[in-house]
Amino acid sequence: MTTNLSVAGPDFIALQVRDVDAAASFFETQLGLHRAPASPPGAVVFTTEPIAFAVREPLPGVDLDSVERPGLGVSLWFKTSDAETLHDRLQAAGIPIVREPEDGPFGRMFTFLGPEGYAITAHGN
Repeated sequence: MTTNLSVAGPDFIALQVRDVDAAASFFETQLGLHRAPASPPGAVVFTTEPIAFAVREPLPGVDLDSVERPGLGVSLWFKTSDAETLHDRLQAAGIPIVREPEDGPFGRMFTFLGPEGYAITAHGN
């Protein structure tokens, strides 16, 4: 069987959360993300590049209350222009830092806990 099927890689990332409004507010106020002009019901999409990012209500059958921490085992990285400044801002806001800044394969990096306990690594200069 001949096919022209190809998969280019991730094209959209969404975190399933219990409280979409609170999660969206976190990404707006703490990381400075901007909402897209339109989002599907039960979700907030942000104008991130090169991959679109969103927070959304859990899909049917997903029980976030049954897991210790959502996203365990998945690495989610956000690129920033200044990892140290972002770290300092999040730390000052009381956001839990689970890995302090260090030099990594993509520049300076650190990991914090975002909405509902998702571990997010920020990296950049």
